[in-house]
Amino acid sequence: MGTATRTLKTLMAAAIMSGAIVSGLLGTATTAWSQTPSQMQIPPRATREIDLSGPRFGLTLLSPGTVKALGEREITVGQMVSQFGWQFERRLYTSNDGVTALMEWVPLISGLEQGVALPSLNWLAGIRTASGVEFGIGPNITPVGVGLVVAAGVTVRSGALNVPLNVALASSSSGLRVSVMTGFNIRR
Repeated sequence: MGTATRTLKTLMAAAIMSGAIVSGLLGTATTAWSQTPSQMQIPPRATREIDLSGPRFGLTLLSPGTVKALGEREITVGQMVSQFGWQFERRLYTSNDGVTALMEWVPLISGLEQGVALPSLNWLAGIRTASGVEFGIGPNITPVGVGLVVAAGVTVRSGALNVPLNVALASSSSGLRVSVMTGFNIRR
C-alpha cells in the first residue's frame, strides 16, 4: 500500500470520526434547543433590589490649575467649593458574606455659595464590604473636562439609616480635585 493510499484512508477515517462527533453533539443539543421557555430553568436572582439612593453634600478643594481653567471660561471661584447632589445606586451582586458589587451615578452642583452652579457627573463601579467599607472608580465629567474619579470611605449604619463618609480624588487635564462627601439614605 502506497503513501498516497494510506493518507487517503487516514483522511477518510478522520472525516467519518468528525462527522460522528458533530452528529453526537447536535443530537444531544437538540433537546436543549427544543425546550420551551417554561421548561428552562432560570437561575435565581444574584441579589435583591434595595434602593440606597439619597442626597450627597460636601466640600471640594480645587487645584490652582482647575481654578485657572474655570477662569478661562469666565467662571470665577475660589479654591474651595461646596457640593450638593444625589447618589443613585444599583447593586449588581451581593455575596453570602456581604460583599456587594455596585454601580453609582452621582450628579452634583458645585459652587453655589459663590454664586455659580458648576455641574458634574460621576459614574463609579465599586465594592462595599459587609462592614460598610467601600471603594469605587469611574469617569467624571465637569466644565473643565473629563477625568477619572477614585473614591473610598465607609458607611455608618443605624437601623435603616445609612450615612456614607467618603473621600474622592478626581483628575482632569487642569489638575486634581479632592472632595470630602457625606449624605444619607434610608434602606427601602
